[in-house]
Amino acid sequence: MWGSYCENVLEKRAPFRQVHLDNIKAMYESGRLLTIGPTQDLTKVFAVYVAPDIAEARQLVEADLYWQNGIWTDYEIHEWIQVY
Repeated sequence: MWGSYCENVLEKRAPFRQVHLDNIKAMYESGRLLTIGPTQDLTKVFAVYVAPDIAEARQLVEADLYWQNGIWTDYEIHEWIQVY
């Protein structure tokens, strides 16, 4: 998943940050998330979710408080084939 952050992301994410971090930790530990994080300039977010199809990947993204509260303003899902 590639997505975009809202303007003033550091301030706007503050009320949701701990729950967001707890959620992504749980997804990582359960094997539903391989990695997630922002670009250095805090304009984009990148994540690799483990899902059987795009519909479930979208559900994982849209269940995140950052999506629900406008911290992520858009996203694209791209299926990925792991070679190694």
